[in-house]
Amino acid sequence: MHHPSRPLAYVCLALSMALVGSYVALSKPLAGVIPVFLLAWLRFGIGGVAMLGWLRKPADEPPMSAQTKRLLFLESFLGNFLFTMCMLYGVSLTSAVSAGVTMAAIPAAVAVMSWAFLRERVPPRTWAAVALAVLGIALLSLSKSEHSAHGGFAQAGDNTANLTWLGQLLLIGAVLCEAAYSVIGKKLTGSLGPKRITSLINVWGFVLATPLGLYTAYRFDFAAVSTGMWLLLVFYALAASVWTVWLWMTGLKSIPAAQGGVFTVMLPVSAALVGVCVLGETLTGIQTLALGIALASVLLATLPPRKTASSASAQQ
Repeated sequence: MHHPSRPLAYVCLALSMALVGSYVALSKPLAGVIPVFLLAWLRFGIGGVAMLGWLRKPADEPPMSAQTKRLLFLESFLGNFLFTMCMLYGVSLTSAVSAGVTMAAIPAAVAVMSWAFLRERVPPRTWAAVALAVLGIALLSLSKSEHSAHGGFAQAGDNTANLTWLGQLLLIGAVLCEAAYSVIGKKLTGSLGPKRITSLINVWGFVLATPLGLYTAYRFDFAAVSTGMWLLLVFYALAASVWTVWLWMTGLKSIPAAQGGVFTVMLPVSAALVGVCVLGETLTGIQTLALGIALASVLLATLPPRKTASSASAQQ
């Protein structure tokens, strides 16, 4: 299989996370107009149509093993379906800035999963990064301004504000799903190409979302959705189902998963910028502090270890 050069892989990973941050933020107005299950179903459907040509098995691809098939299902269930549900419901109960800060915990979650499931040795610095990520999320959750930040999109007034804690829990769930997605994705790139992975996990996502999507669609007034929202939906579907997945899998073919984690710094940055510049949200002092702590956790978790004097002399 073709492996992109390291600089190109870095660009792919950075663009992927920047797009994720953008659609995390832009999904907020969509979730205010289209029910979450219908929104997810439409996302997978539009993405599937765009990737029909990618479903064809390449001539040089070996037959898929039972393990690969199971990993494809888990990749879609955790990284596509469950992540979408947690993210959309979570951002509808909080704010785009809040979602961006919470998503910054992904590298720390990847480190924990690597330790728990892959039995990898996690250095003390990574555990410190986990603590920083938790602190950033806690600061944001305790911010009083958070209870009024989403008022423009609230559908139930005070009831929505009182569910901010639930929104934070759902966003944390999305972080865990995204971390599992990264760990499983790295393993899949060893046997399948990026286009095949992207299209196959989208098919599973569409299948999983179809029952509730059809039920919601039957009772939904499609004529009430404006043209601008339909265009935003198309961008969201292509970004979430096609571009970000393909870019991430392409980058992971040449870059270790742990090193790729550093590029998730683009996610909270782009989500916060979209929230402020496009959605009219504001960064309060405590949210800025929380964002800084979260970004510090990303850097702490993903910076390469310093070479010791003994290891440096051994290489000479």
